[in-house]
Amino acid sequence: MLFPATVAGSLPKPSWLAEPNKLWPQWRLQGEDLAQGKLDATLLAIKLQEDAGIDIVCDGEMSRQHFVHGFLEFVDGIDFARKVEMGIRADRYKAMVPVVRGALSLKGRVHQAEARHARGHTTRQLKITLPGPMTISDTIADAHYGDKVKMAMAFADLLNQEARALAADGVDVIQFDEPAFNVFMDEVPGWGIEALHRAIDGLACLTAVHICYGYGIKANIDWKNALAGEWRQYEKFFPALAKSRIKQVSLEAINSRVPLKLLSLLDGKDVLVGVIDVATDAIETPEQVANVIGEVLKFVPKERVVACTNCGMAPMRRDIAEAKLIALGAGAKLARQKFG
Repeated sequence: MLFPATVAGSLPKPSWLAEPNKLWPQWRLQGEDLAQGKLDATLLAIKLQEDAGIDIVCDGEMSRQHFVHGFLEFVDGIDFARKVEMGIRADRYKAMVPVVRGALSLKGRVHQAEARHARGHTTRQLKITLPGPMTISDTIADAHYGDKVKMAMAFADLLNQEARALAADGVDVIQFDEPAFNVFMDEVPGWGIEALHRAIDGLACLTAVHICYGYGIKANIDWKNALAGEWRQYEKFFPALAKSRIKQVSLEAINSRVPLKLLSLLDGKDVLVGVIDVATDAIETPEQVANVIGEVLKFVPKERVVACTNCGMAPMRRDIAEAKLIALGAGAKLARQKFG
């Protein structure tokens, strides 16, 4: 199928599960009710995507309070009780973060419950996302390793453990989210990609990396408005990504200032093109979605284009997100008719 539709990862959580319209929502259930609620919300996310015509569905990250910390909660060696303030993404914003105080190890499986639940309730291709090692190392304080790269490699080993288990659970696509790639561009061709390779070692399923300019929250919007007329950060590391063993690259396109000609630097990769803007409540039309795909086809072979969202939709209003999913599915279908 040409232009299969998928999402970058997160979807808004139902209001009965967590606070709505927040990136860091508080859970509204506890104990066994929370565990069951997460699975119920996962099933709902799958159903919403299928009804919208999404071809490669995901769990919507319903079991995670945050895309990074949802993984960190399952890691030993991290102190959540004594958080410290740290600048995130080159001090774009400040956050209270946990601290690595000992050797890292997994407590057990991280996303087994939701992955198996999703796999058991859909016949479509299933994607599960994980935070990338560079992004994790930029979202946590270190009081043990004394070296950011060494710590990132330790996290990469843990990510690989979980990724291999997810593949065994029947997951078709495992995506690593690396917004930090757009911040530390000079480090990506070196240890950033090396850490990714460590995280995907031994995986036979499709592997993807998501690189974007962030959620539609004020700190990210302000940062993007401060960038130059053209967003050329990708230019610095796309050639290295093209040579990497990662099979798919996810990035934003619609309403961004990324020159689409930069996508030609990803020769040989599947490109998950953001055709849905998560930084606005305006609902795209299928025609808009198809038109963006058409522009991308000037630089990427049509058999390598996947229609996607610019980023996760976790902080959005649920009704808006659902309408955007419908636009995504319909727009990809229209693109098949126009360009197939």
